[in-house]
Amino acid sequence: MSDRLYIFDTTLRDGEQVPGCQLNTVEKIQVARQLEQLGVDVIEAGFPISSPGDFNSVIEISKAVTWPTICALTRAVQKDIDVAVEALKYAKRKRIHTGIGTSDSHIKYKFNSNREEIIERAVAAVKYARRFVDDVEFYAEDAGRTENEYLARVVEAVIKAGATVVNIPDTTGYCLPAEYGAKIKYLCDHVAGVEHAILSTHCHNDLGMATANTMSGVLNGARQAEVTINGIGERAGNTSLEEVAMILKCHKGLGITTNINTTKIYPTSRMVSSLMNMPVQPNKAIVGRNAFAHSSGIHQDGVLKNVQTYEIIDPKDVGIDDNAIVLTARSGRAALKHRLSVNGVDIDDEKLDKVYQEFLNLADKKKEITDDDILILAGADRADLHNIKLEYLQVTTGKGVRSVASIGLSISGEKFEAAATGNGPVDAAIKALKVIIRREMTLKEFTIQAISKGSDDLGKVHMQVEHDGHLYYGFGANTDIVTASVEAYIDCINKFKK
Repeated sequence: MSDRLYIFDTTLRDGEQVPGCQLNTVEKIQVARQLEQLGVDVIEAGFPISSPGDFNSVIEISKAVTWPTICALTRAVQKDIDVAVEALKYAKRKRIHTGIGTSDSHIKYKFNSNREEIIERAVAAVKYARRFVDDVEFYAEDAGRTENEYLARVVEAVIKAGATVVNIPDTTGYCLPAEYGAKIKYLCDHVAGVEHAILSTHCHNDLGMATANTMSGVLNGARQAEVTINGIGERAGNTSLEEVAMILKCHKGLGITTNINTTKIYPTSRMVSSLMNMPVQPNKAIVGRNAFAHSSGIHQDGVLKNVQTYEIIDPKDVGIDDNAIVLTARSGRAALKHRLSVNGVDIDDEKLDKVYQEFLNLADKKKEITDDDILILAGADRADLHNIKLEYLQVTTGKGVRSVASIGLSISGEKFEAAATGNGPVDAAIKALKVIIRREMTLKEFTIQAISKGSDDLGKVHMQVEHDGHLYYGFGANTDIVTASVEAYIDCINKFKK
């Protein structure tokens, strides 16, 4: 059996089914190009018949990427397949992903049918799809709750009909890892001709076992894993790409490899999180902000001496420059000096003593100290390097009144002031900013993220602004969310190309 695991990414199809996380075509192209850099083998670009937007996205993604296979989802319906064929016409490598429910529950209540008729419909769909493409994947929806003997009959029939990949979804996230692995092994042992196709996993996380089930399937013979970035997906989500990739990287003894460039994992995670406005939970494996964080003084000391003391993954392997040690009142001078050094600030012991005392005073007020906090303490606030700086901001707002903002900026040392009204305090403040910065710019994204529980803590704002055909990302942090928003906008402006 091959030791190569193919990575099938469905972030742009199954992952995008999360309410409120829909992307436009331009954003989908951004993600698709990033997935190509990441090294995924197959990109499921959409469900073409479901909407004009999905149809167009499959077309444009097919044009935008070069080597990954572009996959379009269909039901076992000829019209679905016809539309998918049209949407895939520009793809260099194309795959149709068609299928039907195979569990008794689906057969009886969803299709009002019987087992024999379902096999006939499955075979007919695969044969029809093979008339247009050489690569056809069949999904047996709700395979996790399908009786193994009948599932083997379905799989054997569709492989004989021409399916090159057969997807065994745990659609409801019901299976236990041993149960799902045994299902894959049963198919490997009992399906005639199984060697002519690749078995694929597609596991959901309803009971928190998506990655465990996927790995159990892989260890029992599956050689394609269907995953999403950050594990996003409807309900509790899908199997996480980054988890599968790093499990195999850490457990080299398994002898199973992927094409994933793991150093692209963290930036890809952040891109998807940002574009979908879906924050990654802090304790998320591999990509959560606490994944490489150590607040215990003992842990911090151990990590600084030898990273393998408490970490099995080098943060650089997933694209993180350094492990983000969280500073608290329990942290020592060594941890503080190390974080300053990571941020480009090297100080002598005398200054370190002074900064450390200020750090302890701040740590008494805040639960955790961020890099921005310690840069300010060390007199190295990165905002000092900005050409445009916020001098002051005053906003009047309230129920039943129109918000008014007055703003003062320093631009290369010269002072400017303006005022404006708006639909809310942030809108008013940004309009006042635009009175001074007379450039054509459009706010494309505005995300408030990672606000801690304490009322004294920082609100964090991420923004994306378009100017002269280029996109610029900015960040602001302040205890006042309106000020943080303006600082994020100014951060974007300071990055504008001259």
